[in-house]
Amino acid sequence: MSETQTPEQTNPAPAEAPAEAAAPAPEAQPTDKLAELEAEVARLKNEVLYARADTENVRRRLEQQAEDRGKYAVGQFAKDVLSVADNLRRALDAVPPAAREGNDIANTLTVGVEMTERELLGTFERYGIRQVGALGARFDPNFHQAMMEMEDTTQPEGTVVMVMQQGYQIHDRLLRPALVAVSKGGPKTPPGEQLDTNV
Repeated sequence: MSETQTPEQTNPAPAEAPAEAAAPAPEAQPTDKLAELEAEVARLKNEVLYARADTENVRRRLEQQAEDRGKYAVGQFAKDVLSVADNLRRALDAVPPAAREGNDIANTLTVGVEMTERELLGTFERYGIRQVGALGARFDPNFHQAMMEMEDTTQPEGTVVMVMQQGYQIHDRLLRPALVAVSKGGPKTPPGEQLDTNV
């Protein structure tokens, strides 16, 4: 600062800023703001409804899975035990009725195996495991697995004429298909009931 300058001259006043640039923008109209808020409320209500619906769907799905786990928990164990039932049946089929007559030991043994088989099948039944109907039934690829076709003119075509291994289901699910032989050469089935045995 020089001796001739006054303090006002040494600190010149800042340049004036445009007054309109500093002024805030005019506020939105109250009706516009209200419409925005109502739209936001509607959007949030929809989100809440979707979240509730998703939660309910998850709850139902978890309940169904828990119910299925309870119903089908014995499935793998039952599959393993099916071979025991198969072997009991094979043992019974191996003893011809003629061998049982007059032979108390063979008869007693056969009766014991029959009782064991009945007990095992009863236990299966208590847990919802039952045999798939096969012999004499119409071939159903949902429950039967065709192992061969047999010429049998007495049976309609597509009838199960021999069961090689019994099938089982647990509740409404197939546990193991029945291994069967299917008739061919008998009376033809009606057109609506045609069966494709070509696999």
